[in-house]
Amino acid sequence: MSEKIVVVALGHRALGTTLPEQKVAVKAAAKAAADLVAEGARLVISHSNAPQVGMIHTAMNEFGKSHPDYTFAPMSVCSAMSQGYIGYDLQNAIRAELLSRGIYKTVSTVLTQVVIDPYDDAFAEPEKIIGRVLSEEEAEEEEKKGNFVTKVSENGYRRIVAAPKPQSIVEIDAIRALVDAGQIVIAGGGGGIPVMEQGIELRGASAVIEKDLTSGLLAEELGAEQLIILTSVEKVSLNLDTPEEVYLDTLTLEEARKHMADNQFAPGSMLPKFEAGVSFVEKGAGRKAVITDLAHARDGYLGKTGTIIQ
Repeated sequence: MSEKIVVVALGHRALGTTLPEQKVAVKAAAKAAADLVAEGARLVISHSNAPQVGMIHTAMNEFGKSHPDYTFAPMSVCSAMSQGYIGYDLQNAIRAELLSRGIYKTVSTVLTQVVIDPYDDAFAEPEKIIGRVLSEEEAEEEEKKGNFVTKVSENGYRRIVAAPKPQSIVEIDAIRALVDAGQIVIAGGGGGIPVMEQGIELRGASAVIEKDLTSGLLAEELGAEQLIILTSVEKVSLNLDTPEEVYLDTLTLEEARKHMADNQFAPGSMLPKFEAGVSFVEKGAGRKAVITDLAHARDGYLGKTGTIIQ
């Protein structure tokens, strides 16, 4: 068996949307994780949190409206909450699946902060829609606070926040120590809690980080051999939804960069997966990035399917 460090990024389909859906969905994610552990992978798992953090943000702010004595929850706090409860379900599901196979490994979730650049260009052009639908009056109040909103219906608005690029992972030493101790680690959930450095302090930012970019950075900083990004398709397509659609198998870095330059991949969807994969592969010899779906995680790891960048 390989004993390779492998970082796996779970998409939102691997987690469901509601609490009951998540309880069921993590069982399939746990089976895929256990398959990789059985192959000898030293596993680190990151995950999406888009529906979950939106639910938390909405709930906490509705609570704040109804109870004036309580403050509204900032995005960084909502992100931390989502990491906690997703990690809770995911680590327990993986633990149970491993025990059912006679595999005894500890699974830990690390509350993960990710440093961002306060001067990132993303803050000038926020793009991630969050939270509930606001009235025009509520939208005006948000703008007075310095927040951005966008119109989503005739009389409805929603907040939008920036998606800055991750610069470094605060808890990387703790994650590395757990991996070296033979544990399975869940870290960097939802792209991490975005924080800005202010002297010796870390201050939460009103932003979200692309989960795939943080997963790639996590793989880089751990010196992983493989990055597996799990999404909704077994293989990525060129010319999607056209008569010229073709599936991508194994790509060189140059080929991957060309497809990105040709705008083959949607921003905020497939493009960050390729950005993460290319960045990871180009910074170390013998590295491989695989994009596939949950059902083919093991085969992707073994090089039998998926879109592979190497």
